[in-house]
Amino acid sequence: MRKEVHVHIRLACCALIALTAAHAQAQSSVTLQGMIDGGITYVNNQHGKSVTLFDSGIYAPNLLTFKGTEDLGGGNKAVFALTSQFDLGNGSTIPGAGQIFNRTAYVGLSNDNYGTLTFGNQYDFMFETLTLGLFDGALLFGGLYDFRQGPFSALGVPNNPTGAFDFDRMAGATRVSNAVKYRSPDLSGFSFGALYGFGGVPGSFSENSSMSFGASYQNGPFGIGAAYVEVKYPELGEGHDGIRNFGFGTHYQLGSVLGMLLYTNTKNTASGAKIDVYKAGGLWTISGPWSAGLDYQFMKGNEVLSNNKAHQVTSAVQYHFSKATLAYVEAIYQRASGDGATTRAWINGLLQPDAAASNRSQTLARIGLQTKF
Repeated sequence: MRKEVHVHIRLACCALIALTAAHAQAQSSVTLQGMIDGGITYVNNQHGKSVTLFDSGIYAPNLLTFKGTEDLGGGNKAVFALTSQFDLGNGSTIPGAGQIFNRTAYVGLSNDNYGTLTFGNQYDFMFETLTLGLFDGALLFGGLYDFRQGPFSALGVPNNPTGAFDFDRMAGATRVSNAVKYRSPDLSGFSFGALYGFGGVPGSFSENSSMSFGASYQNGPFGIGAAYVEVKYPELGEGHDGIRNFGFGTHYQLGSVLGMLLYTNTKNTASGAKIDVYKAGGLWTISGPWSAGLDYQFMKGNEVLSNNKAHQVTSAVQYHFSKATLAYVEAIYQRASGDGATTRAWINGLLQPDAAASNRSQTLARIGLQTKF
C-alpha cells in the first residue's frame, strides 16, 4: 500500500513539473532567425575598368537575429531583439570588428491595445514605414544596388562611406542609437510611430539628437505611407544641423502585379544641399515559382550639388525554390548628368573609393542566391 502511495506521489510530481515547464514555455520564447545572400556581380565601369566580384548582402543584408518575448499577462509582453550583420565572404562583422549587435539592439514593452515602446539602437521610420511597408521595389527585387546613390558625394553625409550612400536612409544601412521608439497597434489598417534619439550632450537636449515619425494606412490592395527623420551630427553646425529626410509612397495590388510609387526628399541643413527622388515600379508574380520586377527612379540635386541628376533603371527575375530560398538575376543601369565637370554615375552599394564610374554611365549585372531561416 505504501509503495503504491509513493508511486502516485512520483507520478503527481512528474505531471506537475511537466505542466510547469509547458506553462513557462508558453509564457516566454527566444527565437533565432536570419538571412544570407551571396552572388557574383559584374560592373562595366569602375573608375574606367570593368570588374567581376563576389558580393554579399545585396538582395538582403546578411543578418543573425535573436528575438525574445515574455508574456506578462493582461495583453502585456516584454520584448527584445539583438541583430548582427556580417560579410558572407569572410565572416567578419559589419561595419567593423567588435560591433556585433550594431544592426539593432533594443528592449521594451508591448501591449495588444496600446502599442510597443522600445529602447536602444533602432531603425527610423524611413525604413520601417516606407521600406518595410512595400513602397519601394528595392526591398522586393532590386536589393541594395537599387537604393539611392549617384553623383551626389557633395551631399556630405557624415560617417558615410561615399558621402551619399543610402542618402534617404531607406536601405536601413544606418540606425538611430540611444533611441526611444513608440509604434502603435494596427488601428483598422492605420498605424503610426515616433522615435527620439538622445544626443547626450550636457546642457543641450537637442544637440546631436535624432527624431523620426511615420504613419501608414492599408486597406485591401491599397496602401499609403509617409515618414520623416532628422539626424544631427557633431560635424554639422556643431551638432545643431544634420541630414533631414522625408518621403511618402503608395502601392496597389492589381491581380498578380504590385505597383509602387515613391517620393523622398533629402537635405543637408548645414550646406543646403538637397536631393529629390521620384520612383515608380512593379513586381509581377508570373506563375508558380517565377516573379519579375522593374522600376525606374529619377534623382535630382539642387544647385549646391551642381544640379546633378541621375536616371536609374533596375530589372530582376526571381525563381523561388521555397518560401525561404530564391535565386535571382538583376541588371541596373544609371545615367548621370549635371553641371559638374566631374559628374560621374555611381550605383548604390559599390563602396570602394574608386567604385564610381569614370564617366556619366554605369551598368551592373548580378546573379545570386538568398535564403532565410
